[in-house]
Formats: sequence, structure tokens, C-alpha cells
Amino acid sequence: MRTVINGRFLGAPQTGVQRVALNLIQAMDRLLAERRCGDGDWTLCAPSGAQQQIGLSAMAFRGESLLKGQAWEQFELPVAAGGAELINLCNAGPIMAASALTMIHDAQVYLAPESYSPAFRRWYRLALPRLAARSRRVVTVSDFSRRMLARFGVAPIERISVVPNGVDHMLAVAPDAAALGRLGLAAGSYVFAFGSLQPHKNLALLLRAFADPALADLRLVVSGGLDPATVARTLGVAPSRNVLFAGRLTDGEIRALLEAAVCLACPSTTEGFGLPPMEAMILGCPAVAAPTGAMPEVCGPAAVYAPLDDVGAWVEAIGALASDADARAERSRLGRRHAARYSWRRSADRLSELLAT
Repeated sequence: MRTVINGRFLGAPQTGVQRVALNLIQAMDRLLAERRCGDGDWTLCAPSGAQQQIGLSAMAFRGESLLKGQAWEQFELPVAAGGAELINLCNAGPIMAASALTMIHDAQVYLAPESYSPAFRRWYRLALPRLAARSRRVVTVSDFSRRMLARFGVAPIERISVVPNGVDHMLAVAPDAAALGRLGLAAGSYVFAFGSLQPHKNLALLLRAFADPALADLRLVVSGGLDPATVARTLGVAPSRNVLFAGRLTDGEIRALLEAAVCLACPSTTEGFGLPPMEAMILGCPAVAAPTGAMPEVCGPAAVYAPLDDVGAWVEAIGALASDADARAERSRLGRRHAARYSWRRSADRLSELLAT
């Protein structure tokens, strides 16, 4: 059966969802090459102007179109796919066309509506159930997300399967060893966090924790395009002097900073999978996370957990790792071993199994 993958995401800025789709497609391509199949049968189809250099060997790439963005996805993609099996990996797809498989990563638009605009919420709440109904298979990235999608009526739970994310892509990134020097950081002197103003990412909790005198000798390094004034105005918490907004970082810079950090802190109120703590752990960086969403399921006993309603618990958990090198080394060992179970090859194998049934 001819198979077409929806590549609309290749024309958009890379977020966690796009990163998952790209890594999964590349793993599927390697799997097809090993099986000596895919040539002429599998096509990654994208609108004109989309990224093309993604290293495919078994899949074909088609990137010519008249339309772009959502218009391309809704109207031109179904025509281009013809009678092929259509795979959507980024929460979206043509609503009026039948799809073989659609990946819906989470139920955040229901669980954390305040993190999205009213227009975005309305569209997703309208589109997701219809897209799921038009798909032969619905997949998501964790059992937590599976249960939440069923709870909010996106699809019956028996129609939703789980294909976990991989995290071993971080091992293929060359660390930018100069990143610490550029930012004026020393190994073991800071905690790393991915910055976002979305309420469910809960950056305000970390700002309150690092205002505590007990963490005065540590820095909080926040990645992303944030600045102190915007953060204070949006979150209502003024960052203390030991908070460093590092700006937008490359993957190489992120790897180098994670490998030298005391830990990664992830205080999200909900996560459909929990990619940041798992990416940190596979690099040997301990993770302190909230016991929310899919994180207990995915991170298991390898992460350190602190409750969302207790800033003092976050101060204590981070301080304990910073002050005890042996405890930090043991958490690093546990994290590496646990995260190694989540490979993109295993994800591709699972996706292949589902497509075959």
C-alpha cells in the first residue's frame, strides 16, 4: 500500500511536536531502508518552501504545491495523497479526508486552556474529534494522554494506541563546549530550565524558588526568547539576580549546558509526555519534576519529584542535588539507564506494527 506522510510541519518553526515528527520520520526511514522497502511506496509530502534536507534514503520527498500552511493541508494534501494511506504526526490533518493514522500528542487544549488563545482552543476542540473520527488509527505518546483524549471525547479509548517518544536524538548532537564560557557559567553552579510564558509551564514557581536565600549561590539558567521585564509583567514575579535568561539556544548549546548543570527543573502543571526531563536524563543531567501529567509515567523512579503547591520542596530538592555530589552522580546514573529505554527505533517499530494491523 502506498503511504504518504503529512509534512506540513517542515514549513513551521520547530517545537516539541515538530521535533517528535522529524525524529520519528527519520527512524521510520532507517527502518524501511533496513527492510529494503519504501522506495516508491512511501512519500513525505510537504508544501513548497518546506525544509528538505532531512536525510531520507528509503522515502521519497515531494515539496511542490500551489498552497501553503493549513490551506495546503486541508485542500491540496488529500489530492496529492490520492488513495494512499495518509499519516499525520502533528495533531492536525485534512478533516475531510480519511487518514490511516493520526498522532495527537496531548490533551493540553482541554487541560490547560489558559495557555492557548481563544481562537486556537475553538479550532482544536472542533478539529481534533473530527480528525480522530476520520482516522483508522489514533495514536498518542503516553498512557496519560491516551486517557485524557478519551476523557474529553476526542476518541474512544479502545481506538487510541500509544507510541512513546524517543530521546536518543540528544546523543547525536555535538555539544558546544564554549557555551558555558559565553554565558559566564561554571559546571555545577546552575540549574537549567526551558523557558515559556505559557501558564502550564509554570516558570513562576522556579522564580519563587530561586528567590529563596537557600539557593542564592546557584543560578537558574532559562533558555528561550524571554527577558526579565516581560517575565515579571506576565507572570507577576520579578526574577531575582541569580536568574539568567540565556536567550534562544542551539541544540549543541543546550546539550553542553545540560551536561554541566546540577539538574534540569520542570515544574509543568501537565505534560503529555515530558520530553525535557527525559532529554536531560539521557545526557546524565538529573531531573527535578512535578508529579503531574505523564511525567511520573514516563520519567518513572529516575526523576526527583516535588509537589507544585510547595515551593520549599523545590528549594530542598534542588539544594540537595547541588550539595551532595554522590547523590547527584547516582541520579545521573539512574537517569541515563532509564532514558535509554526510549529510543526512536523502538518508536518506529511500534508505529510500523500499528500500520500493519
